[in-house]
Amino acid sequence: MSTKQDQLSSAIDRALREVFSRGFNDPRIGGLLTITGVKVTQDGRECFVDVSVLPAEKGNLSLHGLNAASPHIRREVGERVRVRTMPSLIFRLDETLKKQAKILAALDKVRQEMAEKGELPLPEDESGEQGGKEPA
Repeated sequence: MSTKQDQLSSAIDRALREVFSRGFNDPRIGGLLTITGVKVTQDGRECFVDVSVLPAEKGNLSLHGLNAASPHIRREVGERVRVRTMPSLIFRLDETLKKQAKILAALDKVRQEMAEKGELPLPEDESGEQGGKEPA
């Protein structure tokens, strides 16, 4: 990505955060919305905005509402960003937080199973000795 694209992406990101902080009147857009990424295409015609929505059940409906409100949001962002042609905003649902939560839950489950079987090593105390036992 070129410096110009990076600068435009960053400016759009800041403007979008301002617009998002005001909230939306659309009842479809709900939950905790977080902008996780903004990327302007090389030709500058489109801007992909990755959005995370919590709770996850509201994700698809909120995404539908954001894409429907895209022209309005684009106009609001265009008032804050100085650019000859404001790119079209395309909102995408960012599933990485959901995937990370699943991975962490799976790791916790494995850790718990290993602890039940006694396969986990004992934690080291501050002196660096395992299990807190005196060396023989």
